Order: sequence, then structure tokens, then C-alpha cells
Amino acid sequence: MRLGSESAGRGAVRHPVFARYYARCGAGADTRLGLAGVRERLLAGLTGRVIEVGAGNGLNFARYPGTVSEVVAVEPEPLLRRLARESARRARVPVGVVPGTAEALPAASEAFDAVVLSLVLCSVRDVGRTLGEVRRVLRPGGQVRFFEHGRGGGRVMRLTQRALDRTVWPALAGGCHLSRDPVAALRTAGFELGPYRALLVPRRGPRLPASYCALGTAWRPDGEPGAR
Repeated sequence: MRLGSESAGRGAVRHPVFARYYARCGAGADTRLGLAGVRERLLAGLTGRVIEVGAGNGLNFARYPGTVSEVVAVEPEPLLRRLARESARRARVPVGVVPGTAEALPAASEAFDAVVLSLVLCSVRDVGRTLGEVRRVLRPGGQVRFFEHGRGGGRVMRLTQRALDRTVWPALAGGCHLSRDPVAALRTAGFELGPYRALLVPRRGPRLPASYCALGTAWRPDGEPGAR
């Protein structure tokens, strides 16, 4: 496996204000919004070597099952990466946290049995390149586990999501976009969609622009040559 150097170079991602906010509020949001159970379902049954793209401060690490032999967690934001390393020390499976960007994953081709995408496609710079990298590092027949938010709701909500994306939201939310369609993006990138379901977060209460989520599995077709 090709691990990135500690310097992220041209691909550096720095959102220090958002990173501090996310780190402070993330664990509480898992409880308050019901995300802890979603993370459990996201990771249930995984085996072998896993790469998690955009691991944040490591909220998933404690929920990886013991059948996972190794997790390589890629996080470009320096503060979140430091906090992720602290979380990795408490995980029950081996977790290595490395710098790198989703569009240029620091890993060899076909090196992983599974890829985890957890609230990350909203904020990557290039969704198509990211999913090309996901396909490259995943072995043929390997699976993608995804929990992502994106476009949803009625006409007024979708207009609101697009308007926020064009104005203040990415700057306020660490590069996040509200109107991307993660399921369609996976299909366009050549993955076979397995079972997935739409979720509302939170399940009860007002519908917010970031409430529309999808949780599921996709597969790299067996026998497909690696993306280069």
C-alpha cells in the first residue's frame, strides 16, 4: 500500500473553524440525531481490509466489527486527522489514519475488500474522480458501504438546496454541498447498486436541507479491470 506523506501538499484541505465545530458537536449529534445506530448498520458484517474515505475525527472507528482485519482511514484535514488518531487508539480493530485526498487515495490498486463512504461525497472537490479512485483501490467484487446526504424533498426544498450550494453553505460547512445525488453518482461511476434505503435525519422534527440521506451497499463488478 502506498501511504501518503504527512504533508498533504497541493491536495491540502484546511477547514479549521468547521473542523473544531464538527469535532465538538459530532458525538452529541450521533446521539441526538440517531446517527449512532445508522453507523452500526453501515459497518455491520464487514470483513477483511477496509479503507474509509474522509474519516473525520473517527466516529465510525469504535463500530467496526471484529471481522475487519485492518482499516486505513484517509483524512485530509489536519485537526480532524489528529483527533482521528486518538479515536483509532480506542478501536477494537487495527486502524491506521493517513493524510490524503479522496481524489488521489494513498493506496495501491485493488488493495481493499471494502470502501466506506460516510458523509463524505457532499464535500469532496470532484465526485467523479473520487469514485474513480474508490473503484481503483477496491478489489473486483468488493463492496462500497455508503451513508450520504444529498438532494431530496419537494421542489421548494430542492431549489433551496441549490441556492445554498451556490452561496453560503460550502463556506460555512467545510465544503459541503446539499444538492448532490450520491446514489446516482455511484451508478454513473460504474458500481452495481445493492440494497439501499432513504433515511431522514432526524427522523422526526423539521425537514432540513441536509436531512435527506441514503444508506446502502454498492459493488465493483466482479472481473472488471481496475480504473487507472
